[in-house]
Amino acid sequence: FSERPKDFEVRNQTYSHYKSHNTVKYLIAIAPQGVISFISHGWGGRASDKTITENCGLLKKLLPGDQVLADRGFTIKDSIGMYCAELVLPPFTKGKSQLSQIEVDNARVISRVRIHVERVIGMLHQKYSILNTTLPIALLMHEGNESYAFVDKLVTVCCALCNCCTSTVHLSEVVSPLCGSWFTTTIVTAMRLFMVLQCSRGLSHSLM
Repeated sequence: FSERPKDFEVRNQTYSHYKSHNTVKYLIAIAPQGVISFISHGWGGRASDKTITENCGLLKKLLPGDQVLADRGFTIKDSIGMYCAELVLPPFTKGKSQLSQIEVDNARVISRVRIHVERVIGMLHQKYSILNTTLPIALLMHEGNESYAFVDKLVTVCCALCNCCTSTVHLSEVVSPLCGSWFTTTIVTAMRLFMVLQCSRGLSHSLM
């Protein structure tokens, strides 16, 4: 899926053990209505979800009482708590023989909401095939004094255009018994883009 960079630092920063090749990684937040409400700058595939979440600026946008639904890999409970918000994770059976009935009901509700993330990301990849292609290193570099790399602009535009499409979430699916209403909830996930590193030019830890 990608050429192996000659520069060890570049290779190390962009290699994702989860994907087994070099990637660009974005943190994407989705509102309960299916709208993309936040997209981070691109990060090398090695960056953890926790690192990106704590340094991309998303947490500063939280308000007291907000709920953030994320996967178990997002160990950001304390970070979110500092903003008087709540992290909602799917229940798991670690240290338990089985889930309680309440946890089972909550898991069912969370899974129904989580599918919206997959729908939105699926729409992004389906409508904008450029996100499914390998990207040259030139698109990841900053030109002059620009704050954003070209790939960041590309992903942001695709997300904005996606928001102009018909929502993947039906209105009846927005309200959830888990917390009464999901209108104050942010659904956080990580999205990776495959890329081809065509040269060994320096690449910062984040593409900010």
